[in-house]
Amino acid sequence: MLAAKAILLAALVLVASAVAVFGCVLAGHLILPGHGFTTARGFHPVWLSYGPTLRAACGSALYLGLIALLSLGVAAIVRDTAVAIGVVLALLYLSPIVLGFIGNPHWQHRLERWTPTIAGLTIQATTGLRGLAISPWGGLGVLGIWAAVALVVGALALRLRDA
Repeated sequence: MLAAKAILLAALVLVASAVAVFGCVLAGHLILPGHGFTTARGFHPVWLSYGPTLRAACGSALYLGLIALLSLGVAAIVRDTAVAIGVVLALLYLSPIVLGFIGNPHWQHRLERWTPTIAGLTIQATTGLRGLAISPWGGLGVLGIWAAVALVVGALALRLRDA
């Protein structure tokens, strides 16, 4: 049952996010050149024919799908809607704040690679890739690991608790 929910959820979120991301790319393509973001000024065109934009657009849809699967896994573990929402929001938004309090920049940079938000959102970067904590696809892989672990633990919890 959890696998069927995961497949349906992932499919719906991927379709909805692909439509939304394409709309955003289209809006950027139409609006930004009128505000000075042109190739004559050194900016790359905001369109899917530019490789980093295509990666960021496809990766954004995948990011949202993985966040949905992570949320489903957490919900299966805790079996309470309010608690699941709180846990996922804390995981996504509180972990980068807590990392900001780490005094050692080396360790902060190292730990940023393993947080679901910071690692996952590197897929959206189109410039300054050398300064990122992790590569764009590697960061999406880290988020995939978080989602997979949450789903596996959720499936085990359902199996043991509801057997």
